Amino acid sequence: MTGKLEGKVAFITGAARGQGRAHAIKLAQEGADIIAIDLAGPIPLVPYDSSSMEDLQETVRLVEALDRRILFEQVDVRDLDAMRGFVDSSVAELGHLDIVVANAGICIPATWNETTPEMFQTTMDINVTGVWNTVMVGAPHLVTAGGGSIILTSSYAGKKMQPFMVHYTASKHAVTGMTRAFAAELGKHSIRVNSVHPGAVNTPMGSGDMIEAITRTNASNPALAVMGTPFLPVYSAEAEDIANAVAFLASDDARLITSEHLSIDAGSQYF
Repeated sequence: MTGKLEGKVAFITGAARGQGRAHAIKLAQEGADIIAIDLAGPIPLVPYDSSSMEDLQETVRLVEALDRRILFEQVDVRDLDAMRGFVDSSVAELGHLDIVVANAGICIPATWNETTPEMFQTTMDINVTGVWNTVMVGAPHLVTAGGGSIILTSSYAGKKMQPFMVHYTASKHAVTGMTRAFAAELGKHSIRVNSVHPGAVNTPMGSGDMIEAITRTNASNPALAVMGTPFLPVYSAEAEDIANAVAFLASDDARLITSEHLSIDAGSQYF
């Protein structure tokens, strides 16, 4: 059976593991070839284990097992020139670009008065500037192709807020704003721009000292710790749940959906 994205090419950031890997696999299952990047190395300040080249190579293996092409490189989303060079060469090889998924991001739990300038700047550089960079290197190819779909990864924190993460909340609200702004200007090129807003997701971002960091910050103000409780009896989504939403937004099933902010959070934004 032909997939909903047969013949398409998708550019995905943060593809080494977690949601990025799930997006690569799901879009490949639907027929797309993949252009993938990841920092695949340590990020100072984050409390969880960083991704590796081994993780990125596993994503490559899984996509190739689906008989789809994947071009990959170790690239930092903060490096605009490196991203542009790799995307341009990859599109030249694959022929076109149809889908952009700006997935790469970080999360550093810290109370407002524990947040350092380095924490704030690093979060903004990756979560905001990195997303802007991704659109800037990808959108021109979608214009050339005559249209396409761009999906930006925001968060539950990009609609409401997430306690003890002023910097993260600010970055994800910025992504929500970029979704609207890019959707407005790129619409005349038949390019749709939407954002996805996960709540808790079961990925390696929960590894290392992440849970301890969240527990510690929650203890600073227990009244706020209950925010984000889901309505459904599911504490966290799987990465595949988010990938299903991304694949929908990338497909013609969503052909009239743009500037939308799709929550996959089991109702967490309302509690």
